[in-house]
Amino acid sequence: MNLDIVIVSIYLIGLMSLGWIFSRFNNNLSDYIRGGARGTWWLTGSSMLIASVSAFAFTGNASAAFSAGPTFSIIYIANCVGYLVCALWLGPWLRQSRAHTVADLYRERFGPEVEQFQVVFGMFIGPFGAAIQLWALALFASSILEIPVLPTIIAIGGIVIFYSTTGGRWAVMATDFAQGMLLFGMTAIVFILALHHVGGFDAFFGYFSDERFSEDFKYVKEPGAFPDDKFTWKWIIVIFFMQVYGHIGMTGAHRFLSIKDGSSARKAAWFALVLMIIGTIIWFLPPMVARFLHESDVLALAGKDPATQSYAFLAQQLLPKGMMGLIVAAMFAATMSSMDTGLNNQTGVIVNNFIPWIRRMLKRPEMSDASNIRICRLVTIGLGLFIIGICVALSKQERFPLFDAYLTIASVLGIPMGFPITVGLWIKKLPRWSYFLIFGCCLMPSIYSFVDEIATGVKWSIQDRAMWIFIFGIGGTILSRALYFTSSDKYKTRLDAFFQKMHTPVDFDKEIGGANDDAQGRILGGVCLVMGLGALLLIAVPNPLWGRMCFLALSAFMILVGSALLKLSAKSR
Repeated sequence: MNLDIVIVSIYLIGLMSLGWIFSRFNNNLSDYIRGGARGTWWLTGSSMLIASVSAFAFTGNASAAFSAGPTFSIIYIANCVGYLVCALWLGPWLRQSRAHTVADLYRERFGPEVEQFQVVFGMFIGPFGAAIQLWALALFASSILEIPVLPTIIAIGGIVIFYSTTGGRWAVMATDFAQGMLLFGMTAIVFILALHHVGGFDAFFGYFSDERFSEDFKYVKEPGAFPDDKFTWKWIIVIFFMQVYGHIGMTGAHRFLSIKDGSSARKAAWFALVLMIIGTIIWFLPPMVARFLHESDVLALAGKDPATQSYAFLAQQLLPKGMMGLIVAAMFAATMSSMDTGLNNQTGVIVNNFIPWIRRMLKRPEMSDASNIRICRLVTIGLGLFIIGICVALSKQERFPLFDAYLTIASVLGIPMGFPITVGLWIKKLPRWSYFLIFGCCLMPSIYSFVDEIATGVKWSIQDRAMWIFIFGIGGTILSRALYFTSSDKYKTRLDAFFQKMHTPVDFDKEIGGANDDAQGRILGGVCLVMGLGALLLIAVPNPLWGRMCFLALSAFMILVGSALLKLSAKSR
């Protein structure tokens, strides 16, 4: 049997085991959807970072690095700025909101109308996004492992459903952590091998002045150099603000709701920032090395955009025998962490916000803890199967209409829906109805751009559409702020209470209690040790000395992390 398939299979079985291990942590709805707000800073910090990464980082983003050099790093620089804002202010605020789900924040800030509007929209658009991520991962894995796409979709989707259903939020965070350690260990090895392959940093940067690459690898491109004027000053500025904006609103609040308290939330954001800085450095050098040394080979690969395979191509060229299975497992880690987090978040808002709303309208009593967990598991299974079904449909479509429909809906509605949620967190004096006014203002240029594309056939660039959405959104915000005086005293009192609560530190022992830091460290420390010993066994695979040293380095990294967690666990008892 193919050694890479065996390695990936063992890895996936291990993830399923984590779901079963952490299932005993779930006693009520809060445990299932936010880990009972008992997550340690290192667990939640690694989870929030890994959940934001998918296989697209090593396919689509790698294609941009291959084609345009370092310019695409602006997205990751913006991510770093976003985590910095979270570390300084936002992380503690969001944890101190005491919310169980993001939808709770929507309700407390703007009212139940906005809560249900966001929940219902998310129930329809969320699974499509997850299906596209799963589809991209299945295509990547099937091409590397040479197995059919359909079984790959079903297998990966089924595994995510299994551990997300059994372990809930605890399993999601635990698997994110384990997958993150593997992802960083493997991509660091690829980075080091790629740097050696190109001749070191001096040789690498020397290629930037090579006439074959100098124009493409300028940080700021001239208009017209790339399709849709990508990588120009305008593109860089708009994309930077779009990416930062995605970090500093309520939509990303779920990242902090599982953490013990505001202080831990701050530490988690700092940890995620450090990991993002490291990732920015190590993830995008290999595709550029592939451009410098193997451009013709990469462009000769099959597919509509061969550059998306640049990272995988270089990894195949450089990694020793048996390690490609681990890099595929790392890519699995990147995408599965996004899918399981989205699945758990969607389950949370359905069971915590949508179903109770329906039951209140029907005048039904609240459900027990056991019933809530049972419903969570049923909803997780249902959503997971729906995602797999969409993904299978995508794989059988030649013209991909579902894919096009998702991108259109996400671009036309996604940014307008998020804008009022973001400004509502930073600007207090906005009327209750301001969400819909700001949303409507943002929607006008968005819909116009969509209609104009149909009428003229000229496609709007993402930076043009986003720029006008932001401009109209700012106009709507200014108008809403000017009309705050129309708000009732009751609304102002409720708003004061909401913002005061966000700035009131959490007393963990009194409000939550039952800390299990030692159990988190002990279990995941043991998992890292097992992974490290497993990597050590692969030294037996026939390879030259340098290849065996790669396995030894990965093993040492995992064992070091595991030992540190066990030591931390012992101190917390």
